[in-house]
Amino acid sequence: MNTADLGLPVAVPSTALFTDQYELTMLQAALRSGTADRHSVFEVFTRRLPEGRRYGVVGGTGRVLDAVENFRFDETILGFLRERGILDEPTLDWLAGFRFRGDIWGYPEGEVYFPGSPVMRVEGTFAEAVLLETVILSILNHDSAVAAAASRMSVAAGGRPLVEMGARRTHELAAVAAARAAYVGGFHTTSDLAAGFRYNIPTVGTSAHAFTLLHDTERDAFTAQVDTLGSGTTLLVDTFDVAEAVRTAVEVAGPGLGAVRIDSGDLLLIAHRVRQQLDELGATKTKIVVTSDLDEYAIASLAAAPVDAYGVGTQLVTGSGHPTCSMVYKLVARADSDTPGTPLRPVAKRSMGAKTSLGGRKWAARRLDADGIADAEVIGTGPVPAELADRQLLVPLVSGGTVVAREPLDAARDRHIAARDQLPLSASQLSRGEAVLPTEYL
Repeated sequence: MNTADLGLPVAVPSTALFTDQYELTMLQAALRSGTADRHSVFEVFTRRLPEGRRYGVVGGTGRVLDAVENFRFDETILGFLRERGILDEPTLDWLAGFRFRGDIWGYPEGEVYFPGSPVMRVEGTFAEAVLLETVILSILNHDSAVAAAASRMSVAAGGRPLVEMGARRTHELAAVAAARAAYVGGFHTTSDLAAGFRYNIPTVGTSAHAFTLLHDTERDAFTAQVDTLGSGTTLLVDTFDVAEAVRTAVEVAGPGLGAVRIDSGDLLLIAHRVRQQLDELGATKTKIVVTSDLDEYAIASLAAAPVDAYGVGTQLVTGSGHPTCSMVYKLVARADSDTPGTPLRPVAKRSMGAKTSLGGRKWAARRLDADGIADAEVIGTGPVPAELADRQLLVPLVSGGTVVAREPLDAARDRHIAARDQLPLSASQLSRGEAVLPTEYL
């Protein structure tokens, strides 16, 4: 079953209003001035990584493709724009037949990126390309922030499974996108059923403290859960006294108890005590899952603890302190007329401060050293050097308005692991530092 085609409540029938009003007013003015059909190139990039980040992670590309396909102005939307007096009738007529018919290139989802990397390039007429700015940025900024946090947590976990459980800490639709981005970044499962349904991500979940408190005794609660879900379930053991709960859990489920979950207290100390107690009770294969407002730093601090899996919520879905990647969408080249074949010329914003940009349609490649480890992100506007020809990063995503790069989510997840493994070892450091690769311009 392709759940993407079901019209689920976690999707929307049209993304046309996921935009800022000035995109439409620019369109109207460009139509009136005769510049709307000039061939234009927009690029998405960030000028810097969030403080302390060594690399970024491209997340949300697949969602961007869905958004571009669903960017349609139906009668209801056109009626809203007409009633508000936002646009004139010629512009509304133009929007009624709008379909993006240009080309989109980009770093494939799961790839890593650095300051200046042209993460996505949108080409078409000015009119059609400018309309996509806000929706593309809203998806990439959110999903890439979550994917980067997930990647750092995955590195800190050292291969131990990670459960995304942040749905209750964000907007209900953002929760679905966050679970998807977390999976790309290295998480293994999610507690959010909408994300499991929409994107086929494995789901997990057993019980909360409320279930224990519902029953007359902790033993009654454990017995009910084991009778229902089997001895392989995970029992929550920190509602009252942890040691007593662990003892009761093994008595109820037997030594084949699947796991215990600890959600509070000094996790490092308690994990060691619980592991020792489980082993003494013969439950040597029972796993220990920890939750409790974890981030990458807390996960790293538990590296030496006998912890088998981590559940992460708030810090993950908020980008672990950096909920956006500060990506921007800038016009970098355009034709001087709407005549087909008119050459493009570079254009760029020049202003005080750090908000300048580099004009020209760009390519990007990642240079490797003799050991196959990346040593630079190389970006240029001219010919691609022969030695970098097979290291180019941008791939076609949309061609002539048709999506050409849909892929299973696992492909993006596997790509991220491979890309991260090619980075220098210092990429895994959680201490403050600059981007692990320099950006070189040719």
